Amino acid sequence: MKPTLFVLAAGMGSRYGGLKQLDSLGPNGETIMDYSIYDAIRGGFGKLVFVIRKDFEKDFRDKIISKYENHIPVEVVFQSTDKLPEGFTCPAERTKPWGTNHAVLMGKDVISEPFAVINADDFYGRDSFAVIGKYLSELPEGAKNQYCMVGFRVGNTLSESGTVARGICSTDAEGHLTIVVERTEIMRIDGTVSYKDDDGKWVGIADNTPVSMNMWGFTPDYFKYSEDYFVDFLKENIDKPKAEYYIPLMVNKLINEGTAKVKVLDTTSRWFGVTYAADRQGVVDKFKALADSGEYPSPLF
Repeated sequence: MKPTLFVLAAGMGSRYGGLKQLDSLGPNGETIMDYSIYDAIRGGFGKLVFVIRKDFEKDFRDKIISKYENHIPVEVVFQSTDKLPEGFTCPAERTKPWGTNHAVLMGKDVISEPFAVINADDFYGRDSFAVIGKYLSELPEGAKNQYCMVGFRVGNTLSESGTVARGICSTDAEGHLTIVVERTEIMRIDGTVSYKDDDGKWVGIADNTPVSMNMWGFTPDYFKYSEDYFVDFLKENIDKPKAEYYIPLMVNKLINEGTAKVKVLDTTSRWFGVTYAADRQGVVDKFKALADSGEYPSPLF
């Protein structure tokens, strides 16, 4: 069975200053998302599901989805702050979405096969889609609790415009994830990739240390775990206007309980994105170089 690609496209880029999901960065006006969809199709994915905001729908359908419909089946689901379990009401002061794992929950009625989750505004690269597509497509029929995550080498994920936040991953002897620790300031200092620890000190790490770039692989049983845990999350956080239900929060819980295993998949792909507005020209240049080298056709679709 071909896996599905679930694309998180509901958020706005606050640091970037606009809807970077719709920014034309490729030589023929391609968005970052266009490259992900192209790589997913050649990586063996059979369906796309986008989660977006309802007020974003017309622009999204006109500019984005219309390109893909003749190449791969497409579904759209919507994330909003009032989509909560029975018995919960969104506080009036809540403006932030409920986070990435809440966004994933929006796909439960349209996904019944193994699926990968990505951000709309990150470039993940051909190899990463090939790696996760292979893992998901080779899962036995009806597999449960066998998840995966593409572990990008941290040295391949940095920005030249400032520090980045990354989830630094630890693994066991079999290559399964043991924990993701979010580090909010990572950069290269005197040639060494370093993060600022809780005491404000810079700690050096190896270039090939795996980090999470929010490229996960799940089987459909993940939705039930997420629904159940979201209720517990809301009991503790309903009145906290900035609390978010993140994917790593759910994954760490399942790992700690021994419920699921998450295989960390290595990739040679170099991640890049527009974390800061200053990153934009560098991304434009990289897409031009990838087209010039023949790695991607131009236009893509």
